[in-house]
Amino acid sequence: MTDIKNKTFKFVVVGGGIAGVTCVEQLSSQFPSADVALITAGLHIKTVTNYRQVSKTLEEFDVEERPLSVLEQKFPKLTVIHSAVKALHSQLRSVQTVDGMEFGYEKLCICSGARPKLLTQDNPCILGIRDTDSAQEFQKRLSTAKRIVVVGNGGIALELVYEVEGCEVIWAVKDKAIGNTFFDAGAAQFFIPSLEAPKLERAGPRKRPRYTTEEVEGGTCQTFTADKIQRGNSSGSSEPGSALGPDWHEGILLRGAEQVSHRVSVEYQCQVEKIFTSEELLRSPQHTLRSEKESWPVYIQLTNGKTFGCDFIISATGVVPNTEPFLHGNNFVLADDGGLQVDDQMMTSEPNVYAAGDVCTACWEHSPFWQQMRLWTQARQMGWYAARCMAAHTLSEPIELDFCFELFSHITRFFNFKVVLLGKFNGQGLGSDHQLLVRCTKGQEYVKVVLSGGRMVGAVLIGETDLEETFENLILNQMDLTRYGEDLLNPDVDIEDYFD
Repeated sequence: MTDIKNKTFKFVVVGGGIAGVTCVEQLSSQFPSADVALITAGLHIKTVTNYRQVSKTLEEFDVEERPLSVLEQKFPKLTVIHSAVKALHSQLRSVQTVDGMEFGYEKLCICSGARPKLLTQDNPCILGIRDTDSAQEFQKRLSTAKRIVVVGNGGIALELVYEVEGCEVIWAVKDKAIGNTFFDAGAAQFFIPSLEAPKLERAGPRKRPRYTTEEVEGGTCQTFTADKIQRGNSSGSSEPGSALGPDWHEGILLRGAEQVSHRVSVEYQCQVEKIFTSEELLRSPQHTLRSEKESWPVYIQLTNGKTFGCDFIISATGVVPNTEPFLHGNNFVLADDGGLQVDDQMMTSEPNVYAAGDVCTACWEHSPFWQQMRLWTQARQMGWYAARCMAAHTLSEPIELDFCFELFSHITRFFNFKVVLLGKFNGQGLGSDHQLLVRCTKGQEYVKVVLSGGRMVGAVLIGETDLEETFENLILNQMDLTRYGEDLLNPDVDIEDYFD
């Protein structure tokens, strides 16, 4: 490789995660002769594979971790710089790395992701899961563990408590129900039997089960809270790798040291009061904490008064935007959640500086059916759209907000069920001015639609419902559904054919 120190690039992208790599790929494709640089602290990058457009806004893809050289082989004018960013000098249009190199840019896109919010720092018994290294560290520790405590109620916690076997799991959640980030208490109850039973004992969903139907009036939906899911923590590394993608646990044996198959106990509406080492516990005057015969490496006291000893604690309490290296000496406007504010063309408050993915906060006027959640699907969409905006501005061409921001849509899997979330799926921002229709069959399907003024504004689909494209259309078209009433979810009515 030629000497690149102090080189100026047309485009510089910081971050080797889904947003950054997607941005770089799009820029390199649109400007094959332009000098493009990707600066990443990790040894590997995250790439989107097996991409499939399910509907107008729904998309599915896999995330694979690949060596840095893959991108340079694909795009000859792309330079991948393996280093962390130390500082940004926006007035000089330059980025400085920790190993002393400095690179100029015409346009910069910050895709540095987010860092974990750990329960406490510098405690070897507290582990977060964010990148491949921390996932492998978790697997290693779990192999000798008899009991772990999981703190958090987002996506990482939902995946963990279902996948872990051979180990007792104590799950501490701050809400009245599990999965509060993604669904309401009704859907949470639908999942509980799967949580309690061994995974292999749960029968797969049938195509057309029999249903019970109920209608709920008023504000029974949970209000959305920005409990982020984009992955926990690096295992002590000063420069963590990029966030894990969907199905990160595939191919990793998550088994503890016990013969028990699957044992999860949920502690609701509680948070962490205090964390003790075994030595601190022995010195504690609080005799109520010495309730267990077995000695554990760490003890956790919850606000519900219960104390548990365990081998280690998983902190899955969310993330914060990783803006730290870029703020000093610059004039970025930050959102309330700490993210870099971006407008509807992914531009920050600094000239020629864009941002995409977890590090930014979408501060334009949102569509009535879209909200930002720090998910891998939105990271890919933002990275792709940011590249298109950078290209359009370079060519002095106008650009309109991409259609993907018209409707929030996300496909994932929880407890081995397909889960589709559409629009204001939890009645976000609607207050009591909405109506719910629910169709549920235990162990098979859970369908919930959110109606406001007789029009569909959101939906949760669990299981193989085949309703996602129809409901997407109904939300986007805003058809008045008042006259259909409960028949909207009547299993004897082929709603797909009726509305498509």
